[in-house]
Amino acid sequence: MATTASPAVAAAREKARAVSPKLIDLTEKVLFGDVWERPGLSKRDRSLITVATLMATYRPEQLRVHIARALENGVTREELGELITHVAFYAGWPAAMTAATIAHDVFGGQQER
Repeated sequence: MATTASPAVAAAREKARAVSPKLIDLTEKVLFGDVWERPGLSKRDRSLITVATLMATYRPEQLRVHIARALENGVTREELGELITHVAFYAGWPAAMTAATIAHDVFGGQQER
C-alpha cells in the first residue's frame, strides 16, 4: 500500500480482517496497491472523487479517513469546503452537514487561514 494507515485505520482494518480476510487483502493489494496507483488520475484528484462519493453515499466512517487522506494528497481545507457545498445540491443537505461536521473534526476544529 502506498501510504501508512493511521492507528485508527489500522485497527479498523484488523477488525474487518478477522471477519473477512480476503476483503482486506483486496483492499491492500487491489484498491490501494493498484487502483490508487494508476497514472490516469493524480492521488489528489482521486481523493476529491472519493470524498465526493463517500459524502453522496453517506459513508461517514470512510469519509473521515478519506478527508484526512485528501489533505495528505494536497487537497486544501478550502477546497474540501467547496466540495461539500457543491455536492450538497446533488447529494442533499443532511449529507453536506454531516460531511462538514466530520471535516471540522478532521481539521482539528481549526479553520484554515
